[in-house]
Amino acid sequence: MYKIKLYKIFVGLFLLLFLASCGSKKKVVTHRNEEKKEVSTKKESQSSPKRESAPRGSYANVVEEYVANFYEIAQDEMRLYKIPASITLAQGILESGAGKGDLTRRANNHFGIKCHDWEGDKVYHDDDRSQECFRKYNDPKYSYRDHSLFLSQRSRYADLFELDPDDYEAWAKGLRAAGYATDRLYPKKLIEIIERYNLDRFDSEVLGKTNRRERREVAVEANGSNYYIVQKGDTLYSISKRNNITVEDLQRINNLANNNISIGQELILK
Repeated sequence: MYKIKLYKIFVGLFLLLFLASCGSKKKVVTHRNEEKKEVSTKKESQSSPKRESAPRGSYANVVEEYVANFYEIAQDEMRLYKIPASITLAQGILESGAGKGDLTRRANNHFGIKCHDWEGDKVYHDDDRSQECFRKYNDPKYSYRDHSLFLSQRSRYADLFELDPDDYEAWAKGLRAAGYATDRLYPKKLIEIIERYNLDRFDSEVLGKTNRRERREVAVEANGSNYYIVQKGDTLYSISKRNNITVEDLQRINNLANNNISIGQELILK
């Protein structure tokens, strides 16, 4: 009887030791897995690429991708037809929703050119009226070429080609004056796109000279603080405070009827 009790006690101790050893092993394995996960996460974070200039998926990022895809085509068109690449790109961004518009996705039509005397493929799309006829292209580059031909072969746009090819402001205003768009804010929209994304640098590359913005900055630097070029976020009040001049004096010197100013505008300070 005594031997049986001893045997039971021995078996019980053995089972306790066995279970304890199993539990300790499980803990060690779990700890190692956690260490492996931590090391893996660190490696992934170290190897991840740097952030892009604009957050992925944002409108600014979509525009940057559009520019990267089409600036060379716009420059080629500028060399052949003398239309500023900046204007072509800005129109493409505006008309196509930076390549994401329904008409652009369905028809590779980046400039909203309607059928008129067109004999090629067509699509129908709601615009000023329901289901209007628009030109369809097999490749976006043909849309860019058709845009160049559309402007260069119509007499009402002839005055545009008398303008300086790096004067995007005059081109933007000239397009509206010639009837390209009915929106009275069309020139302002184009100019803002060009200046926000520095598209005139592509004109400069084609022409082999510094762009208008760089020339203006050099002129401002040479003239000391007599001039100021309006930047994004500026107001007439903030400019007046930074340059120790009243808003009223700024308006008077620059013949401003109100406080409205635009990016790239030159203001006389003295």
